[in-house]
Amino acid sequence: MTDAPLTGIRVLELGNFIAAPFATRLFADFGAEVIKIERPGTGDELRGWRRARGDTSMMFHTIARNKKSATVDLRSDEGRELVLDLVRHCDVVVENFRPGTLERWGIGPEELTKVNPAVVLVRISGYGQTGPYRDRAGFGGVAEAFGGLRHVTGHPDRPPVRPAAPIADSAAGLYGAVGALMLLLARARGRPHEGPQVVDVALYESVFMMMESLIPDLDAYGTVRERTAGNLPGVVPSGVYPCADDGSVMIAGNSHGAFTRLMSAIGREDLAGDPGLADGDSRYARETELDGAITAWTSRHTATEAVRILGEAGVPCGPVHDARAIAADEQYRARDMLRPIKVSIEGEAEEIRFPGVVPRIPGAPGDVRSAGPAIGEHTDQVLGELLGLSATQLAEYHARKVV
Repeated sequence: MTDAPLTGIRVLELGNFIAAPFATRLFADFGAEVIKIERPGTGDELRGWRRARGDTSMMFHTIARNKKSATVDLRSDEGRELVLDLVRHCDVVVENFRPGTLERWGIGPEELTKVNPAVVLVRISGYGQTGPYRDRAGFGGVAEAFGGLRHVTGHPDRPPVRPAAPIADSAAGLYGAVGALMLLLARARGRPHEGPQVVDVALYESVFMMMESLIPDLDAYGTVRERTAGNLPGVVPSGVYPCADDGSVMIAGNSHGAFTRLMSAIGREDLAGDPGLADGDSRYARETELDGAITAWTSRHTATEAVRILGEAGVPCGPVHDARAIAADEQYRARDMLRPIKVSIEGEAEEIRFPGVVPRIPGAPGDVRSAGPAIGEHTDQVLGELLGLSATQLAEYHARKVV
């Protein structure tokens, strides 16, 4: 079998919560050895988030899959020396502490580069490593607000709402992984730049980069985007429409071809052939009328019927899935997006389905080999194999609570 694309790459994760671990999971899924450094005793706080039973949340198992866990006390001199020794054997280090934390501990970019000049350091923080706000604490929800996403999310007559997924953290993790791969590619091609190889990712900038023409529209048209109940302004018709069975469907009929097919499929040939609806601006001006026509049609059909009819007509549409629907959907199964893995919960092994691997790379696929590890499960293995520590030395570190 062909090795996964990142086989042979070793990544040291100093992060916690979501952003940095999301970045390193991408490496782990595609064959890199990812060593997650956790606090002795407590580990990553994500272990206790949204946990209905057992010691470790499914959220942690999902984001920490395919990784090794080693416990090291970064606040101790000996712990930091161990980390520097590990860096000698790593290609990438990923962290998401507040700016200045690594420097204060004596394991900042300069120190890492001294022990390993080629190492790539990915730094993910709320506001980045520079600028007047660099020292502010920043979590994903705050970044979504500061980056403009929260203001445009929700209904116009109600306060902004939070997207029900960690958008900022996930986007920052993606940018962090891409940045690291860029520098690794430059190194492989013999074109590394001088000095520390650092990728600086701000949570808010990761959100801002998804806000498309938010600022260009302000400058060009004086337009400030507001909340539009989940629909994008100027993208009409497009949205979620109710069905006869209390379900709903998402319909995207905003291109000219899709609009014509949509109107024909719902029996509104008068709208399909209306020259006054020939472009996006004209459809946007008649958004209420068009949404009313679509709603009148979807309300007479079940979600399944609506998706079938519109799909056969070539209209982009799909059901609004909850977790149960996703778990039962044949497309998810066909694409191997639901991977069963044995997980210990309260001492019993249970088969739990975890998300598959993205992107798909035919011929060199990634894999879900294991769920997130127990706290410190690989401490002795990592320190023994990479640093050559003996059983006696490891026992002494354990006794002093360094690991």
